Amino acid sequence: MPRPRSSRPDQPSGSGDRPSGSGNRPSGSGGRSSAHDAPSPSGRTPRAVAPWVRTRLRTAPRAAAALALLVLVTAYLAAALPRAVDRYETEGLRHGIVSAAPRDSVLELTSPLPVATPSQYAEVLSPDALRKRSDELRALLPDPIRTDPAQTAHGVRTVARLEGLDPWLPRPDGISPQFVLSSPSGLDRHATLRQGRPAAGGPLRPEAVVTAKTAEALRLKPGAVVHVPSRNGERVAVTVTGIVEPHAPDAPYWAVEPLLRTPSLAPLVGDEVKYFWQAALLLSPDSAASLLATAGEPEVFFRYAPTADHLTARDTDRLSAALHSVGGGPDLVKLTRAVGGNATVTTGLDEIVDAYRSMRDAIDPVVAVAVFGIGAVAAVVLAMTGGLFVARRDAELALLRSRGASLTGIGLRLLGETSAVAVPAAALALGLAVATVRPPGGGSGAAGAAGGPGAADGAGAVGVLGGIPLGPSLLAASAVALVAMLVLPLRAVVLHRRPRLHGGRDDLLTARPSRRRTVLELTLLVLAVGAVVSLRLRGAGDSGDHLVSAAPVLVGLIAAMVLVRIYPLPLRWLGRPARRLRGAVGPLALARAGRSSSTGMLPLLALVLALTTAAFGGSVLAGVADARDRAALLSTGGDARIDGSVEWTPLPAGLTETVRGTAGVRDLAAVQIEYGVALPSHEGTIARPMSAPLVGVEPASYTRLAERTGFGPFPAELLASTGKGGEAATADTGRVLPAIASPSVAERLGREPLEIVAAAGTFRVKVVGVRAATPALPGENFLLVNGADLTRRAATALLVTGPVDGAALRSAVTARTDAFRVTLRNEERAGYVDSPLQAGAERIYLGAIGAGAGYAVVAVLLSLAQNAPERSALLARLRTMGLTRRQGRRLLGLEALPQAVLAALGGVLAGWAAVPLLAPGVDLYRLALATAPGLARIDGAPLRADPWSLLVPALAVVLLTAFAAAGQAWWAGRRGSIKELRAGDAR
Repeated sequence: MPRPRSSRPDQPSGSGDRPSGSGNRPSGSGGRSSAHDAPSPSGRTPRAVAPWVRTRLRTAPRAAAALALLVLVTAYLAAALPRAVDRYETEGLRHGIVSAAPRDSVLELTSPLPVATPSQYAEVLSPDALRKRSDELRALLPDPIRTDPAQTAHGVRTVARLEGLDPWLPRPDGISPQFVLSSPSGLDRHATLRQGRPAAGGPLRPEAVVTAKTAEALRLKPGAVVHVPSRNGERVAVTVTGIVEPHAPDAPYWAVEPLLRTPSLAPLVGDEVKYFWQAALLLSPDSAASLLATAGEPEVFFRYAPTADHLTARDTDRLSAALHSVGGGPDLVKLTRAVGGNATVTTGLDEIVDAYRSMRDAIDPVVAVAVFGIGAVAAVVLAMTGGLFVARRDAELALLRSRGASLTGIGLRLLGETSAVAVPAAALALGLAVATVRPPGGGSGAAGAAGGPGAADGAGAVGVLGGIPLGPSLLAASAVALVAMLVLPLRAVVLHRRPRLHGGRDDLLTARPSRRRTVLELTLLVLAVGAVVSLRLRGAGDSGDHLVSAAPVLVGLIAAMVLVRIYPLPLRWLGRPARRLRGAVGPLALARAGRSSSTGMLPLLALVLALTTAAFGGSVLAGVADARDRAALLSTGGDARIDGSVEWTPLPAGLTETVRGTAGVRDLAAVQIEYGVALPSHEGTIARPMSAPLVGVEPASYTRLAERTGFGPFPAELLASTGKGGEAATADTGRVLPAIASPSVAERLGREPLEIVAAAGTFRVKVVGVRAATPALPGENFLLVNGADLTRRAATALLVTGPVDGAALRSAVTARTDAFRVTLRNEERAGYVDSPLQAGAERIYLGAIGAGAGYAVVAVLLSLAQNAPERSALLARLRTMGLTRRQGRRLLGLEALPQAVLAALGGVLAGWAAVPLLAPGVDLYRLALATAPGLARIDGAPLRADPWSLLVPALAVVLLTAFAAAGQAWWAGRRGSIKELRAGDAR
């Protein structure tokens, strides 16, 4: 009789039900229907006993849990990556604004006041009128610019300095002090009254307060009257009523104009340098109109300190556009109208934002290389997982196909299995990523970041969860879930396109590549060549070109394909001599390695990609560290540098001996540096003026220092002393000193001796050597001579070598003098890593290397687990023939080693080849030294292969494979062999 409809394995009854029966067999046996398949009296087919998905998950709970764990970890990494990138980019933008000098970040609007009398503008410049106008101007600032009301200030001030006319004011070199008169708002909130009373006064009777430092330097006290010139030649009297102490001197309120809180000695350069005092008188807001009577060119100012806690990386373009509009666009017109006169907006915030964007654009392509690498490794490992499941269920699926199951039915059932595991795991991973990777500040200001205060009903926050867009993380987690869901059904459908009986061996030694595989390999080869050429020509900074970022992955992919092609050759070469060995373990292991499935390309591909990613990532981190070390070494000239805070400050007597006796000091080089020495030209007077530092050195110690640092080493004989130096050689201006110069200085001086006029003496120099850098100076230009030949010899800096203790060295220097500072190389190096952009990018690379190592471990375990039942059965049979447990461990270890060794060699070669191939297009300078580009005068930060990053992961893969195989043999030896022997021949 015909078979009932419900007995078809590919036609489930109900939703997700499997055919009736037990185990994995289709209903019935040999096509006969069972009693359960009989139609009911009503003519309806009864529902199957157990749903397919539930039955399969209950049958193999460990496999389902392992797949769920792998999907969970992979989806978490994929979902957390865009959130982590968004976080450190947001932190970088905020850090750039917050850490900038207040005078560079504030927005200041100024408007000059016309010539008038104080009484005419008393109402316009009253405190209430200026406060109201300040609020109006703040409201006109476009989004996303926001300001801090606590640091906002407005008032009237003099642009030109006013001379203090009173004879009792201090005059260091006989020059009268100069004052700035300013009436900042909110002084009572930013300063504490120490003496006297707060300033009051009015337009015709101005009163002011001064800070404690100003009062001490200018000898001011409550009740003093300072007279300054007026426009009509008379004097304007300002009464000092009190002395105040600033609350936060480094806050924008005081830091934008440091003269308001701290007086300074200003030089007056003429035939000789003379100094005079500059200070500020802080007038009351009620006295603001009195500045119209002075000769100080008064102006009204409105200063706004920006806030950054609401900004995100996505606001960069909007913020830049808003700043340009305020500086010279439509918003400036609005501000000018609100002021009621000519207005000028000055700010350095636009330069800060541009610098941030430039750094981000330089770092992002380098990070993309790591992302593509770890993404490829994760995809291959997921594919390996699907391959393992298909291999374990090959007999089951072949049986279903032989009994009439359709590819669609099998694929849908397998898709249901993987979906039940992958979708919840990916959803949980997405939730964990959102919960663990939070925006800076815990998500405050998210709505403002998305849409600003003008966003209607929070529409700008659509798709933003906690201040970070959810879309990229959702897409990444969905992609992982989709790959995990589709690998098993697709691979099963491909392998079981047509029903098949038990086939022959599918070995690497006997398998021949198909034409489709050859076409695929050639296509990937063309893509890899194109990506490498593009990266070398255009660099990694070509935005949107993901093929360039995938270049290391493509190189590893090509290397893996080549290794699979040549894998049979070494096995054949080793097979012949192995037959002559005593014992059967060696030949049997090689034979077993050769009989591995030809589909074993995935483990090899995963290991090669993981090793290539680790090598490239390690080389990037090593290159960054090397560039920072070199930059810090060039900046300090040694392990420590001791020099004066003021140029041309000679070392005090005894300091050199004191430093030499400090613990950790191995060597010392004293140098004499004179900056700004005018250089003659071999072209004569037609050449443009040029100056460079003159460095007097002691050749022996300085040569040792140059050799240790690697910056411009030279033989000490090049700067041999002429025997003429000191005060006795003052009149001998014709003596010729050998000199070592930088390339530009050497080009200017030419080959003939030319006269140098410096504070160290007058003499002639002849260039005897050219070096690109020198330890004493981080700059590009220099001129080195023997210090003993200078007329006025006085060392100004000490360059220290050795593992010195910074605290001990500073104590030794401070005990001698307070005019010298100590700069340590490790402290200088630490200053290159204060940008969240740099730190975030390095964390991404470290995470990529760690994740790659983890996936490599999983790939090794999956590779061994794929044939674990067959190996267990083999050991059981061999033990019946006398194989010992030790020989069993050796057998499995030697069987797994050929592929592991090949993968390690391939990973090392691919990583070693990828670095020089891609190095011309990757410059790590911005990633390494973005915070101090002016101090790091090094020749870029090229990418170089790091031996540790190449060899350590490769050796780890080999050792891991050997230990895993030995562990598998140990576990199989503990179990009894009855089950394997009774199971039959599991080919």
